[in-house]
Amino acid sequence: MTTTSVTTTSIRNVALVAHVDHGKTTLVDTILRQTGVFGAHQALVERVLDSNDQERERGITILAKSASVHWRGTKINLVDTPGHADFGGEVERALAMVDGILLLVDAAEGPLPQTRYVLSKAIAAGLPAVVVLNKVDRDDARPSEVLDEIYQLFFDLEVPEHHIDFPVISTIAREGRAVEGVQLPAADADLAPLLDAVLRTVPAPMGDPTAPLQALVTNLDASDYLGRLAVGRVVRGTLRAERPVALLKGDGSAITRRPAQLLAVEGLNRVAAEALGAGDVFVLAGFPEVEIGDTIADPADPDPLPRLTIDEPILRMTFGVNTSPLAGREGRYLTSRHLRDRLAREVLGNVAIRVEDTDSPDVLQVAGRGELQLAVLIESMRREGYELEVSRPEVVTREIDGKRHEPIEEGVVDLPDEHVGTVPQTLAARKGTVLEIHPGDPGRTVVTFEAPARGLLGFRSQLVVLTRGTALLHTRHRGWAPWMGELPTRRGGAMIADRPGVTTGYALDKLQERGELFVGPGEAVYEGMVVGESARPGDMTVNVIREKQKTNIRTHASDEAIKLTPPRPLTIESAIELIAEDELVEITPSSIRVRKRLLREQLRRGAARR
Repeated sequence: MTTTSVTTTSIRNVALVAHVDHGKTTLVDTILRQTGVFGAHQALVERVLDSNDQERERGITILAKSASVHWRGTKINLVDTPGHADFGGEVERALAMVDGILLLVDAAEGPLPQTRYVLSKAIAAGLPAVVVLNKVDRDDARPSEVLDEIYQLFFDLEVPEHHIDFPVISTIAREGRAVEGVQLPAADADLAPLLDAVLRTVPAPMGDPTAPLQALVTNLDASDYLGRLAVGRVVRGTLRAERPVALLKGDGSAITRRPAQLLAVEGLNRVAAEALGAGDVFVLAGFPEVEIGDTIADPADPDPLPRLTIDEPILRMTFGVNTSPLAGREGRYLTSRHLRDRLAREVLGNVAIRVEDTDSPDVLQVAGRGELQLAVLIESMRREGYELEVSRPEVVTREIDGKRHEPIEEGVVDLPDEHVGTVPQTLAARKGTVLEIHPGDPGRTVVTFEAPARGLLGFRSQLVVLTRGTALLHTRHRGWAPWMGELPTRRGGAMIADRPGVTTGYALDKLQERGELFVGPGEAVYEGMVVGESARPGDMTVNVIREKQKTNIRTHASDEAIKLTPPRPLTIESAIELIAEDELVEITPSSIRVRKRLLREQLRRGAARR
């Protein structure tokens, strides 16, 4: 196996930070291509760091990942970070691994809410920036104005004067072209100006490679062969594969043993390393007890580093074994043991997820930072062949001064002027309040609001629909406020199947006049399954498998063709927002169904009386 050992002076650690969809991952792709990380025999895959299927489909980065390139004799460790608010914890941990940032800003859209968020974190850590104006070839690009907005953002954040004198690089990341200053790169340009600016601006690591070892664990990963992996950065000293190290825990305890394996990042791969010096990124196996924020130290001089803080979960929901009459038809992993093992593996590499037992051995409580984070986990599990049923998310509350408090989110929406009215209208029922409205880019407006976290369940998807995909939303945890009372869920009651069978067009044709259906003809249903939403409040049981009676009488009215409205498609996000407290979402590899917790109507009536 290849081994590597790196000296401190030949390293630069840099993170790519930006708002969603401003081109971070695409820029990494072209850097990897131009520095020879891809061999001549390898296919060039677009957005190579977004290796997760959902990252490719959703067009977002979910996990902070790292790669390395060599440029003019210097190894540059690149950390690609998420731009989405639900994965902001990944950004904060990534910044602890680097000495500078590439601040990527779309030359047409300018700095957006997530840009401010990640820049403020970088400035608080004292990291210098290289500003990259990307997509300068867009027809609506306005790079000079956007650069002025970036300077204003730096002033608003009260950045130290020496950090305001940053280099500016104009790029077309998709084509791998860059030029210094505000201009259009030449047709034959490459990314050399950008990489040279990194070498000039981002300092080499300051740690003394001869001092006692200190290394900070900033992230976790998992391997089927090596178990839990500690990912982080050597702050000082040298981490050696053959020498015992001490793992310093948050409670003051220490565990000393020799690493099972020491790995370094080379290109897109992890390779075995004999020794890694101060400033380099490490991957360490052999410590299943490791947590984010722990310190790897010299056993003879166990000096802990300040711990990293992790965002506390604000939403929780239950994951249970699928108990519907259709269970086991589509999935491979069906039991509580399968469910527990899968969630245990998730916690190994995703510290933002918390898993706890409930009163039932077949049901676990899962908590996370946001609705999208939990939906991504559920989608991953169904693609792997799991069947499960999940509850509606609820917020994690706190007792403050003897009163119940709930988390409050502050949101910023950037949307076209003609859709500004949709924000206060949509927020009104969710107990949200508009704080400020001010002009953004030409033809767009920025709306700042606050709302309880539970009121924002499904808000993002609703906003996308109402604005035809033109709205940009960023939220952040603002604090805690007294409980604001109950919020409305859906407008109408549930239409509940009263018997098992297969739906018919005849039955659905009669029912679609009474509400909106979730099922089409020819679909299997069972008693207690929610097949639609009634136009009126209050649940109703319906027969969706009823067939037309055959008679010898033929009339024009009875022979009219059936015209069915397409059923409402259910996604994981829309389904978990839709359901009431007495309902669950059944998730299988091929289906998403809504059901009552109690399938029998007699049992539901008895529970309602109690």
